[in-house]
Amino acid sequence: MPTPLKVAVIGAGLSGLIAGRELERESHEVVVFEKSHRLGGVWVYDPRTESDLLGIDPDREIVHGTIYKSLRTNSPRQIMGFSDYMFEGKEYGDPRMFPGHQEFLSYLEDFAKKFGVTKLIRFNSEVTRVELLDSTNEFVVEWKTKGVSSSEVFDAVVVCNGHNSQPRAALDIPGILEWPKKQLHAHNYRVPEPFQDQVVVIIGNESSAYDISRELSTVAKEVHLSSRSPNVKVSKLEKYNNIWQHSKIDRVFKDGIVKFQDEVSIKADAIIHCTGYEFYIPFLKTHGIVTIEDKCVSPTYGNVFPPQLAPRLSFVGLFHKGMTFLPAELQSKWIARALSGKISLPSETEMLDNVEQVYREMEEKGIPKSYTHSLNFQMDYMDWLSDQLGITRPPQKLKDFYARFIERFLYDHEGFQETFKEDLLICDEM
Repeated sequence: MPTPLKVAVIGAGLSGLIAGRELERESHEVVVFEKSHRLGGVWVYDPRTESDLLGIDPDREIVHGTIYKSLRTNSPRQIMGFSDYMFEGKEYGDPRMFPGHQEFLSYLEDFAKKFGVTKLIRFNSEVTRVELLDSTNEFVVEWKTKGVSSSEVFDAVVVCNGHNSQPRAALDIPGILEWPKKQLHAHNYRVPEPFQDQVVVIIGNESSAYDISRELSTVAKEVHLSSRSPNVKVSKLEKYNNIWQHSKIDRVFKDGIVKFQDEVSIKADAIIHCTGYEFYIPFLKTHGIVTIEDKCVSPTYGNVFPPQLAPRLSFVGLFHKGMTFLPAELQSKWIARALSGKISLPSETEMLDNVEQVYREMEEKGIPKSYTHSLNFQMDYMDWLSDQLGITRPPQKLKDFYARFIERFLYDHEGFQETFKEDLLICDEM
């Protein structure tokens, strides 16, 4: 019988909670490190903002919370939650198909309590160093609690610290660093009231840009959305009298003028950067084996294992632009069973060859490096993970439901949360 390993999980958000559960199910000795006083990661609302609202000062006091007060899920209940403990059917006061953040946080808290994950968590423990020990193939984990540093050696480490805490601002816009008016990243947006009667420019065309622009339209004088897409034409949004869509910003000026590439110029009071986040794992020290550049953690076999350190080092939740819960669960099962010896990974050479093949195919197709971990709204990755585990692939009814949802999401981005109505779906257990 395989010897249980001592495993450190970094982060008690969605990914860390499911990783902790699956590791304990394989009888490993698990410690989940969480810098906050509570579990939930990105789903914990924090009204505080950082001292540097753009998030570019490395010495700023970092606030991990990144969600705004009115945020709702952008996935329906039917595809949220884990296979044996679905979010569907559980209500905590907000029964909407796309509920607010507190509803889902309550679900995560119940999940952790039901499966005994809460007792595995060391709260208020900010990990400052995870370093490979050359001589023993183990890892030292160092953390701080109330300013006091401690360290411990582990057989394996699973990194689940998320990727929504290090803002990625649009600093390539000419004049942006000298622009004298208010600027902030969406990471530091909480409520609309500070923008009362102002002219606000929002950079970005993803979910946060749409949500924040529509909320601001209720208080702001004007809202101007700027997109990098080459197909965008200047226009006023339907159903809104004070929201305009523009092309990319050409440059900004010290008198507050913002000039767009569509030749329109406006005088703005504030600019909000809804421009995403960097992958940020400052505590990880692997002597150059793992590198992080342009939202790519490299090399990672199957978005999980660095071949040279597999299975002792792994990642859960690197993916973006796709379903979150099922892949996080499948990744966690894969890691837990690989560590217990129930599943054998390919050789280091085979895994590295696979990673290189993925990179070559991306280059041939013109896919940027920043999309390395993108699931691109497809189910293929979940099928592949299921095959690695030797379990039944996700049910077809889940795939069909998800495809219908994504179609509505892409073509009715403005109102999908209110108009998307489908038959309820309860996922089969895997």
